Amino acid sequence: MSTGAPFLRIEPPLLNSACPWASTREDLQALFDSSSTGAVTTRTATLNGFEEDAKVHQVAFNAAQNTSLNSYGYSPYPLSNYIAWVKDILTSGVLGPKKPFIISITSSHPSELRTMLGMIQDLRRSIARDSFSGTSSGESQSIIGVELNTSCPNIPDKPPPAYAPLSREFLDLLKPMAEMGNEDEGLVLGLKLPPYVYRRQMIELVEAVATFANAETGRCPFRFFTCTNTLGGCVMFQDQTGSITDQDANPLALPTKYGGLAGEPLHSLALGNVMSFKEILTQHPIEEVRQIGIIGVGGVTSPEAYRRMLKAGATAVACATALGVHGIGVFNQLIGGT
Repeated sequence: MSTGAPFLRIEPPLLNSACPWASTREDLQALFDSSSTGAVTTRTATLNGFEEDAKVHQVAFNAAQNTSLNSYGYSPYPLSNYIAWVKDILTSGVLGPKKPFIISITSSHPSELRTMLGMIQDLRRSIARDSFSGTSSGESQSIIGVELNTSCPNIPDKPPPAYAPLSREFLDLLKPMAEMGNEDEGLVLGLKLPPYVYRRQMIELVEAVATFANAETGRCPFRFFTCTNTLGGCVMFQDQTGSITDQDANPLALPTKYGGLAGEPLHSLALGNVMSFKEILTQHPIEEVRQIGIIGVGGVTSPEAYRRMLKAGATAVACATALGVHGIGVFNQLIGGT
């Protein structure tokens, strides 16, 4: 995958999206070791870890339809854990070019976000200094991308900020990323976006990102979009899961009633988002905005769905629900293996 910045390549163009099955070091190692993944995305981390409650934050599956509904927030592990795990994985084993990691992060506070970006920059410098003797420092530093998750639908009283892309709140979040990206051209930055339901929302998102492009050079600090995240406000009943407990107490699959929908029911909407963003980006007057890559996510549960995402305009394709249902072997199946 080439997203406008050199050396962040996802080959094959298949990876996981930020999800509960990329939470632990063991999860990340298994994803990294798979010959069918071209990169690894961490679960979205906050600075100090999200307060996860197993009685509240859950996932329900309808395996027959490769569908999931979850009430999760973010990872219970702090960003520092992911930095240590990613460094350990990347600096272990044979020296030389390695599979990229995308570290997914989030914060509603620009100052905190700046701190988190600084921690990741320290990681990139450390990796460039301590390993990869057979590569240039530019290549080693660019095996780590950063994804800002602006789209989780499950945080009470905090709607996904990317649904208001021209708002001051959203632009203030992008500012520290843009500043750091403009200072370091090797830093690959992206946004995880919610599912949009009309085109104007997507046009405004691209307009927001383009405001941070350098007026003189045309350089854009943002290199990729991950679209889409789950669709919030959805409901699943216990009788849809095949695992019925006490329907009299709660006939719903999640204790929170509502959650984020993923899997096959999201596929057509996700394809539409990918195709629309590709069209909007291609028509933009700034060249580096036109070069923004797209990681297509949503209902990628079969080789056919994987190929559809690429045909719709995705530079690379990611999945989560299929990973949760079928395990790490699903990646080999998605690229046409057995």
